[in-house]
Amino acid sequence: MRRPYILPLLFVIAVIVVFGAPFIGMQNISLSDVYNASAESWTSTLFWKLRVPRALTGFLAGACLALSGLTFQAIFRNALATPFTLGVSAGASLGGVLAIRLGIAFAILGISGTAFGAFVGAILCLVFVYGLVRATGAFSTARLLLAGVAVSFFCSSLIMFVHYTADFQDVFRLMRWLMGGLTTSDYAGVRGLLPFAVLGMALLWYFGHELNLLMTGEEIALSRGVNVARTRHLLLLVTSVMEGAVVATCGPIGFVGIMVPHACRLLLGMDHRRLVPASFLLGGTFLVVCDTFARTVANPAEVPVGVVTALLGGPFFLWLLLSGSAADIEL
Repeated sequence: MRRPYILPLLFVIAVIVVFGAPFIGMQNISLSDVYNASAESWTSTLFWKLRVPRALTGFLAGACLALSGLTFQAIFRNALATPFTLGVSAGASLGGVLAIRLGIAFAILGISGTAFGAFVGAILCLVFVYGLVRATGAFSTARLLLAGVAVSFFCSSLIMFVHYTADFQDVFRLMRWLMGGLTTSDYAGVRGLLPFAVLGMALLWYFGHELNLLMTGEEIALSRGVNVARTRHLLLLVTSVMEGAVVATCGPIGFVGIMVPHACRLLLGMDHRRLVPASFLLGGTFLVVCDTFARTVANPAEVPVGVVTALLGGPFFLWLLLSGSAADIEL
């Protein structure tokens, strides 16, 4: 499916959305405030110190989530696979919840205790899943999937236990963080996510041919000279680190990694050398649009962006079922 205009169009839309989103919901803002970043007015402060970094953080987070989902779906050959499948998101959520519950408030190089706990939780969860599969004596994608689901449920049960032991104030903080949001975004979040998003996209684009072969099955990939085990381990590690960075910065945000890659495949076909940049652009644009809606729909209150993506996820699955695409869930 050759549509050479799709990628440039996605790029233009992404630029328009990212630069236009900070203006939405602001009243009485002039261009002089926008171009004069040193202005002391509250509108200038709101625009440059809150709205702009929030849009950039949302774009980078959405891009990482979409790329992670795309990679997991290729490796597992299933359009419903995401980092949630291996328990990476659940492990990151558990790490963040424990940091909040224990009152860990340190900051290292601008990284908060909650972010550090979430990132460590994601890595430890991935290591634990691989250890379980290795302990069975036979490594396979099916065993990896089953181990990930088991670990995900275990982490979810521990999160519920932490909720039960917390007081009302901590429960409120835990619930708000677990809904996912960009309300506390600043330029530290942009700096934290930028290397993961850019390097992750570059690496996944470099392995685009290998991803195409993995989709056809391990036997065919091996016959074409792909080191399946090494490639799979590397890609799972990269995407898990990306997912952990997003959860550490924004909290768990679901469904982006499912919906965006599916939409990109409908637009561009199955070639990952085009799907990787498309998912990067569309994933970031999608999350910025969702966050803009979340902060304006109930103004002056804000709805966590994770709630908006979850609300869109239900109709998306219904559309898959009614349109007959559910029959193509196995890639």
